[in-house]
Amino acid sequence: MPADAFAHLLSPGRIGPLELRNRIVVTAMGVNLAEPDGSCGERIRAFHEEQARGGAGLINTGVTGVAWPAGANQPRQVAVSDDRHIAGLAALAAAVHRHGAKLSLQLHHGGLVAPEDMKAGRPLWVPSLPEPPRRDISAMWLAEEIAQSPAPQIRNVEFRVMTVEDIRTVVAQFVAAARRAREAGADGVEIHGGHGYLLSSFISAHSNRRTDEYGGPLENRLRFLLEVLRAVRAEVGRDLAMWCKLDAREIGRIGGITVADACRAARLAQEAGADAITVTAYHDTDQGKLHSASHTPHEPGANLPAAAAIRAAVGVPVIASGRIEPEVAEAHIARGSIDFVAMGRKLLADPQLPRKLAAGRAADVRPCIYCYTCISAIYVQDSVRCAVNPETGFESLRPAAPMATQRRRVAVVGGGPGGMEAARRLATAGHSVVLIERSARLGGTLRLAALAYAANERLLDWLIRQIEAAGVEVRLNTTVTPALLRTLAPDAVVVATGARRTLPDLPGRDLPQVLSGDDLRQLVLGEESPSLVRKTGLVTRLATRLGAITGLTTSLDFLRRATHTWMPLGRRVAIIGGELVGLELAEFLSERGRSVAVIDAAPRLGAGLTLVRRMRLLEELQERGVALHAGATGIALEPGQVRFVDPAGRPQSLAADHVIVAQGASGDLTLADELRAAGFIVYPLGDCQGVGYIEGAMRGAAEVAAALGGAAP
Repeated sequence: MPADAFAHLLSPGRIGPLELRNRIVVTAMGVNLAEPDGSCGERIRAFHEEQARGGAGLINTGVTGVAWPAGANQPRQVAVSDDRHIAGLAALAAAVHRHGAKLSLQLHHGGLVAPEDMKAGRPLWVPSLPEPPRRDISAMWLAEEIAQSPAPQIRNVEFRVMTVEDIRTVVAQFVAAARRAREAGADGVEIHGGHGYLLSSFISAHSNRRTDEYGGPLENRLRFLLEVLRAVRAEVGRDLAMWCKLDAREIGRIGGITVADACRAARLAQEAGADAITVTAYHDTDQGKLHSASHTPHEPGANLPAAAAIRAAVGVPVIASGRIEPEVAEAHIARGSIDFVAMGRKLLADPQLPRKLAAGRAADVRPCIYCYTCISAIYVQDSVRCAVNPETGFESLRPAAPMATQRRRVAVVGGGPGGMEAARRLATAGHSVVLIERSARLGGTLRLAALAYAANERLLDWLIRQIEAAGVEVRLNTTVTPALLRTLAPDAVVVATGARRTLPDLPGRDLPQVLSGDDLRQLVLGEESPSLVRKTGLVTRLATRLGAITGLTTSLDFLRRATHTWMPLGRRVAIIGGELVGLELAEFLSERGRSVAVIDAAPRLGAGLTLVRRMRLLEELQERGVALHAGATGIALEPGQVRFVDPAGRPQSLAADHVIVAQGASGDLTLADELRAAGFIVYPLGDCQGVGYIEGAMRGAAEVAAALGGAAP
């Protein structure tokens, strides 16, 4: 796609006094990369500098605390509450400016959403006492996530209903923070008026039930925000850009903010001095799937209609966010419904996205697969990371290596994501690489993952394009042996053959209607399965038929559409195993009209799925009528049914035409050990060392490439 395809997205823009080289904004994300005292150290500086180097026009720091440590929602949140924070912020500004980008600080007070206050025993500052939660979404969390979250450190939460004097104190904190931002050399400040934080909680009628001048009608509920905007503008004058972030709606909240409220709020914010409006959204936090429906939406372009409505209501630029692809942003900017696009996940996956678009290299942009690894890490107070880009969050710890000084011959065994990524990195760094795959197609288990979850196909296609562009020699339908490798004479062998997948020792596992996860992959993708060859009856005949069909195409989109019409599986399917593979299969099959039940001995389902993705998927499966049975014991497979005992000790029986056992995956170093014993220098990576899914494969590939003298990102 040529660079002029993004002529509007890449055109210069202006926010108040701030001139920007393009319309791409790094959205404010709390990434938990600051130092323990809230100052900006090398790690967060390198994180944002890489985004500036990548060509973004404007970079926002996430949740920069004006009252830190009070009001903080992360243990390593950026702070601007004291003059001692100015030096680190100044170094950050200088690093961003070196590459032609601009920097703004998102000024923030957590209010009700301030886990650091809860942990420290400080009261949460609120407009009025909140309603108790209606649901406990921690039931969707794994035990290890609960242990890592703030929850175990929180005892009795105290609330402080703010007085007028408290409000004046916070206004002064925002003003002082803006002064420090200016002194640090920042180009602008974004006042965070969304996401349930302090200012947002005053705006929402759901959380603000005050009866004084800060409650009641919308204009009163906006008073706090408008006082902050006016006071900050008076402090910084017209030389520093200032704008605010507003919720366009509160999804699923009774009495929450509406688009009409947001349009009125945006107009008043403009009158109070805001140079722009960033449009976001919030949600009812008691509903698990809504955590990926508002500010970090699963639905593409979810906030664009509201952004367009707000743009029509104001005379200042509008910054839209929320899973907006570059081509969609281009179209909306061209028609004037938005002015800037704020990207978060996309620039975590590839901070070089703006430069690649400008160079006409859109196909080279490493894709986000919307797996929610990044935000799920923040939920458990970890630092940000990305499943497809191992460098994200580790820029200062894992600097990219230069081109290889010694060109090596490297054989990579296995064409799954780990093998392809290792081959890509090594070839890009200057090594001679041959990639050997025993099947007829590249992708490995990523092909089935891409069939079940379409966003994964973006990564599959990207990896295939990249290894071709890097000059990797690919050998398909080839089984690796020591004898074959001797003919290639590699300096090193990377083994990325994936996990061993065997049926666990379940009563009835040899029944004809029982399939392993590998069997299903072969059925759907039309590849030969030794275990299916041994089976008899209808399944084998249908597998042969489907194999003939799918052998004609590599299009996963075709298979997605075709399997809505026909699949070699009965109407009732039981899945044994409720981790990532089992739940995504349940989603895939339920969408194709199957009656699905998931059964697992684990007390909680969804291991291997990131937290935010899991919360969505579990609720959606329940809405589709998928039966979820955790904590099952005594699982036994019988003709036409599955028997087990539920956690209450009651025997259960479920009718099943087919049973898919999505368990039994484990590391398999057999080939690596054989090749090492034959005298080769071997580097295993990915699932052959233990199941790590896409993130583990991509991270392992980066580590192996670095060890071999090439870690091109």
